[in-house]
Amino acid sequence: MDFKKIELKDRDLFYKYIYPYNFMNCEYSFVTLLIWKDACDIEYTVYKDALIIKKRDFQGKYSFMQPLGYSEENFKEIVDKLIEYKKENGMDYLFEDVDEKFIKKIKNIYENPECLCVKEDRDNFDYLYESEKLIKLSGKNFHNKKNHYNSFINEYDYEVKNIDEGKVSFDVIEAAEKWYEENKNKDKHLLYYELSGIKEIVRNFNYLNLQGIAVYVDDTIAGFTIGEKLNDDLAVIHIEKGDVNYRGIYSFINKTFVDRCFKDVKIINREQDLGVEGLRNAKMSYQPLKLEKKFIFNYKC
Repeated sequence: MDFKKIELKDRDLFYKYIYPYNFMNCEYSFVTLLIWKDACDIEYTVYKDALIIKKRDFQGKYSFMQPLGYSEENFKEIVDKLIEYKKENGMDYLFEDVDEKFIKKIKNIYENPECLCVKEDRDNFDYLYESEKLIKLSGKNFHNKKNHYNSFINEYDYEVKNIDEGKVSFDVIEAAEKWYEENKNKDKHLLYYELSGIKEIVRNFNYLNLQGIAVYVDDTIAGFTIGEKLNDDLAVIHIEKGDVNYRGIYSFINKTFVDRCFKDVKIINREQDLGVEGLRNAKMSYQPLKLEKKFIFNYKC
């Protein structure tokens, strides 16, 4: 198998393979893959008419994502080939970012359970929310969020603009660069790659079928967010950045973006927390409908 680096021009190929599926996790989005293509060294090939994606996780470990577009009669042959490739190339895992359905399918084709190693990848579980609740922020569970939202709208003279109007995209890139400079001490390597990904998707905003807003206060961007609709029931929020000097900015852009762009979908995926305690607490505070599990799978025989 000959792998090549994912590029913007691969959009239609990935759409062909991804969108027959109704994934609830964020990994199987071309935009997600494009944003993190350098940070995760993402490559792909087509083998037996199936899309095979190889990547490196944030701990530096290599694995495959679950194959897409395979026929049932070719499934075991494809997995056997990936097992062989993993051994020959010293990869750490066979699969990461796989869902429960895929795990069951794998278990059904191999007879030796002692060869199979499956573990939940809690730090990469996606947070799924009901869009209606994110918009309304009603009830005592959302009391603090509603207060933060109200603080923002009462305190600031703000304006909300779509990223694809006028020169907003240029302002967003400048704001992303500023946010990076102010936060790079947290994880310079990872945030540098994220900044590069933000620039690429903003510059190709409509080509990638994205939605996004920027919030201006006194002609300066206080926050911006970017997402996409993955299917009729699900939208994913890829990027959300705010200047915390503006009180309530995150509550405001969270609620406003869903209300403005995704009120027609049931579920909002706000991606994972990567095991960061503060991020986990923030995501849990929005009362997720469920956590979409992801698994790491290895074949040890």
